[in-house]
Amino acid sequence: MSERLVYITGEYCPEAEAKLSVFDSAVQLGDCVTESTRTFAQKPFKLRAHVERLYKSLKICRFDCGLTVDEMEALSLEVLERNLPAYGPDQDLWLVHNISRGAYPPSGDQSTKRQATIIIHTAPMDLRYWARFYVQGCHAVTPPSRAMPAVSLDAKIKNRSRMAYTLAELECKLVDPNAQGILLDINGYLAENKGGNFFVVSNGVLKTPRTLQALAGITRETCLEIAQSLGIPTLETDLQPYDVYTADEAFFTSTPYCIMPATKFNGLPVGDGTVGPITKQLLRGWAELTGVDVVQQALGQLTAEERAGLEA
Repeated sequence: MSERLVYITGEYCPEAEAKLSVFDSAVQLGDCVTESTRTFAQKPFKLRAHVERLYKSLKICRFDCGLTVDEMEALSLEVLERNLPAYGPDQDLWLVHNISRGAYPPSGDQSTKRQATIIIHTAPMDLRYWARFYVQGCHAVTPPSRAMPAVSLDAKIKNRSRMAYTLAELECKLVDPNAQGILLDINGYLAENKGGNFFVVSNGVLKTPRTLQALAGITRETCLEIAQSLGIPTLETDLQPYDVYTADEAFFTSTPYCIMPATKFNGLPVGDGTVGPITKQLLRGWAELTGVDVVQQALGQLTAEERAGLEA
């Protein structure tokens, strides 16, 4: 099995030798936009949509990476193809983009013309951490820290400046070491997870927060599409913690795990405290759409002992 390669601004290097200047704006300022795409059966899922969202972030952040959308998509597929020999035939992977403004000028003059830093790499799709949640559901917790207001930084700009979300997630872990955070906005409405979106099911209707204070997630969008194809009513609306406490079902959505059921919210059971029927129906919809049963994929990464523990 060959070594994974990383693309850095025009060059490929082995993963172990990949380096970034300490003077890059990603390091100096956290000035970096990002995208993460996953594969199903080693085929990238909605790569074009991810690349187009990347370019929306670049535009709003006011820098040009020097490649067109078509060129970036082609380059991304090349990086993927070069790295596939490093993976087993049944192994899925991440395809990750990180693009910064480039070297930070010592003078601090942001008008200085610089070459953007483009990093594209792959990583194994390791689902072991989330595997148990498909069976048992996770504990969703709202931290005291609130989501960044859109008037300060729009959540639709996918970026690597994640300190606020990291601290919020650590606050959730003080409540429950395995908690998954769902941030509220400054008005007390549900916003987003540090890396995904949130849904509830109430009286047969699938509801999710609007994208005013949440990432316009591609997995979120796909989940809504699957629901509509199955005849499940959907609603994008403002949601309060009350709506989760009184919901029949709840779950997170994100690129790696697609759907992560939540069976507890701030210490109280959601519905009857088990993974609900509509959540399971949507997970089957994902399997039909992608050709990969992500639940079985995740459980298959566990040891026999770990799987037995979930069934006990």
